[in-house]
Amino acid sequence: MTTEPNEDGGIARLTRSLDLMWGRTERDRPPRGPKPALTLDRIVKVAIRLANRDGLAALSMRSLATELGVGTMSLYRYVPGKGELIDLMVDHAFGPASALPQNTDRTDWRHMLEQIAEGSWTLYTTNPWLIQVNRARPILGPNSMDSFEQALTALSGLGLTGQEKVSILVAIDNLVLGAARGYVLYQQAAQQSGFSDEAFWRTQEPYMVRALEDGVYPHIAALPEDSFSREAADTMRFGLSALLDGFATLITTRQTP
Repeated sequence: MTTEPNEDGGIARLTRSLDLMWGRTERDRPPRGPKPALTLDRIVKVAIRLANRDGLAALSMRSLATELGVGTMSLYRYVPGKGELIDLMVDHAFGPASALPQNTDRTDWRHMLEQIAEGSWTLYTTNPWLIQVNRARPILGPNSMDSFEQALTALSGLGLTGQEKVSILVAIDNLVLGAARGYVLYQQAAQQSGFSDEAFWRTQEPYMVRALEDGVYPHIAALPEDSFSREAADTMRFGLSALLDGFATLITTRQTP
């Protein structure tokens, strides 16, 4: 029987991450004795803080140990490596802080989805490292499962199939994630390029003026001056509203005899 490259190693790492997430390991509960200086929860929280400050690429077991004030080898009693650490960070990010507000109307599916989208926007834009993680095959820890369950609650009793429910949630997350990625990259552009937005657009302006004066781009030339002034979050909400309008039509169709 043939296996894919690194399949065994990858499955082993996945199992280690799942064991840590679901509490099937003693790594966060050292033997009896003096209270440990570290806990798995503290390690993950500090790792998230480092990733937000310095970027995911700069995060390493050594830099994390330095931030925690311990030896690097001490971390390996709790987390086997950076891969498992990132898995734990992702699941932690989807924890209680990203839950729906207590005053949310849980009988209004549209309002609930709007609140979920707002929470995702805040999550992605305040944790830019999260956008760099490939979640095409998500590792489902307890926090991720709770978030998924909460989202499905918004779509219960509407006559939708399982595929339709999942597709709606994926479509909303894709919209928010794409908008958040654009926002985060825009925020990082000035720092990475070494010059301001003003300098960036000032350099392009004479080229754009000549191009528009030639009459080759009449639709662009006809745009009002405020066409690009909408805030990124409002642009996301505009797209979300149109998306939810379409879902509302689908739901009405499902509920119509």
